Amino acid sequence: MKRLHVHIAVDDLTRSIDFYSTLFSAEPTVLKGDYAKWMLDDPRVNLAISQRGATAGVEHLGIQVETGDELAEVYERLRDAGASVLEEGATNCCYAKSEKSWVQDPSGVAWEVFHTTGDSAVYGGGPEAADGRLASTPSGMALAPVPQPEPRPAAPGCC
Repeated sequence: MKRLHVHIAVDDLTRSIDFYSTLFSAEPTVLKGDYAKWMLDDPRVNLAISQRGATAGVEHLGIQVETGDELAEVYERLRDAGASVLEEGATNCCYAKSEKSWVQDPSGVAWEVFHTTGDSAVYGGGPEAADGRLASTPSGMALAPVPQPEPRPAAPGCC
């Protein structure tokens, strides 16, 4: 079963932990000096927050899978959608060991697709872009620029 992943950069980790713990009526499942994560079943989401110097806001979105077969299935769908998949492979990131890849949607939003295989004692990863968008993955791999499609004419009577 897949789980939505949302990683948010925050300005004040303590206040943010209090806020999200109250919102979800649950304490973080992972808590570090610069990072917290909730693995929630209702809603089924892996919500991570961190205070590591990035501009506050949504850092990236993702899909976390539970098996290697699910990972291969999502990779195939990404390729079918025409996404340029950056396969990062086995890595340490966000205090976890994972097999992962990255893509960008047509608007440049970074999406991580990953299968967590264990815990890590270190955060791992590299610097986030100054504007809050990922110019590279958290482990430092550069993301390709997103090709901009030709603008479509507006439908009659629209906007």
